[in-house]
Amino acid sequence: MGWKKDIEELKKRESLAEQMGGREKLQRQKDNKRLNARERINILLDKNSFHEIGKIAGKAEYNEKGELINFLPSNFIMGRGKIEGRNIVVGADDFTVRGGAADASIAQKQIMAEQFANEFQLPLIRLIEGTGGGGSVKSLDMDARTYIPGNPGWNWVVENLSTIPVIALALGPVAGLGAARTVTSHFSIMVEGISQMFVAGPPVVKRIGEDLSKEELGGTKIHSKNGAIDIVVKSENEAITKAKEILSYLPSSVYDLPPRSKSNDDPDRKDEWLIDAIPRNRRKVYNSRKIINTLVDKGSFLEFGKYSGQSVIAGLARLDGWPVGLLASDPYFYGGGWTAEASNKVTRFVDIAETFHLPVVHLVDNPGFVIGLDAEKSATIRHGSRALTAVYQASVPWCSVIIRKVFGVAGAAHMNASRTHYRYAWPSGDWGSLPMEGGIEAAFKADLEKSKNPEKLLEEINERMEKVRSPFRTAESFLAEEIIDPRETRRLICEFANLAAPLRKTGKSSFGLRP
Repeated sequence: MGWKKDIEELKKRESLAEQMGGREKLQRQKDNKRLNARERINILLDKNSFHEIGKIAGKAEYNEKGELINFLPSNFIMGRGKIEGRNIVVGADDFTVRGGAADASIAQKQIMAEQFANEFQLPLIRLIEGTGGGGSVKSLDMDARTYIPGNPGWNWVVENLSTIPVIALALGPVAGLGAARTVTSHFSIMVEGISQMFVAGPPVVKRIGEDLSKEELGGTKIHSKNGAIDIVVKSENEAITKAKEILSYLPSSVYDLPPRSKSNDDPDRKDEWLIDAIPRNRRKVYNSRKIINTLVDKGSFLEFGKYSGQSVIAGLARLDGWPVGLLASDPYFYGGGWTAEASNKVTRFVDIAETFHLPVVHLVDNPGFVIGLDAEKSATIRHGSRALTAVYQASVPWCSVIIRKVFGVAGAAHMNASRTHYRYAWPSGDWGSLPMEGGIEAAFKADLEKSKNPEKLLEEINERMEKVRSPFRTAESFLAEEIIDPRETRRLICEFANLAAPLRKTGKSSFGLRP
């Protein structure tokens, strides 16, 4: 007697698992314009590369003879696969089985996905929908007891932040543990109109007197602005494409180095318009993203956190094919000054760069911390000092290009001043302990009051001070190492990327990333 019947039994159970929550639930998922978990995995991974683990785990029903009569698979699908030939681990919530709730989950599957990715040093992509294995009141009726929350396997979730790239996609409503799994990642993605995220959903929130729709409570407009989510896209397919793109900049683990890509963009390319990119009038703004996209390899800039901490621009880019972290200022918001929110963005950016051995290029136009009552209420100095500390803790190669302003404590965070000053400045550079604008009248108040022609005197003082603040004066004392033609910037930062490449070191950072 062989094992043919057992193999047939196995195939039957696998077939039942592939039916997921059943035809009706799958149709409902489709009607809600959302892909199901298996469709998402198929789009994400290279064709035929998915090796599922724990496929036949779930809840089975048997007749009096011990024969299988019904089977409901676990609402978490996990396994390993490949993206462009590269091994990864994927875990997907199946919303068609009890909406991802705890009473249909097998916690060990989620734990194994996290642990497997960690121990085999493979990137982890979470496709999240529902409560993500979190609580369900209905489960109390099925198992008549409560429990003390413990988040089983969370130690692996935390450990992975310091070990492997973790990309989380919120692909529907996510709540509780599902929301926590989304944000406890290096990069998080939501889909407009499809994804919502909350600690607790509208029915629960209604109990405290707030009657809100899912979109009003936790839509992309909320979480893209508050910094909880890094990237917002318009479709699930775009979300999956974006996850693949992010991964291409990162190593498989901290024990590898970010891979270089072939670049067809000349590192010596010069764009003539850069010479006039910064207005001579310091009150006028300019397009920072246009400058960024001109300097980096064409089409390589991948921004995250675009709608939060908007005075700071952060993202990944390539220079002569080398992946780098790119930090810049946006003068359209607070003149590029750092708010509490912007400071937190900087901290997280630097921590990610440090974790995954990404050299940093910083395009600087920072007039300092934003001031005023709101700034004090939001503890700007506390969050700003954390950002400054992150910069000083970072050990990855760092290059700063001073585009315009550098003032105050926040301005000083443009680099770690104790390291080699790998730094360039454009002729538009303007720096000091505080901006001269508004300070000259105060400094020369007595002289102006005594003057018979204060307007003329003020004009003379301004003219004199304008000469003093010339970046060439600073360069004379070697306090500005190099003043460069803006058109030379790409060549010089590509040279930096090539010089930095052999200096990158593998291994864990001395401190773990905090989400």
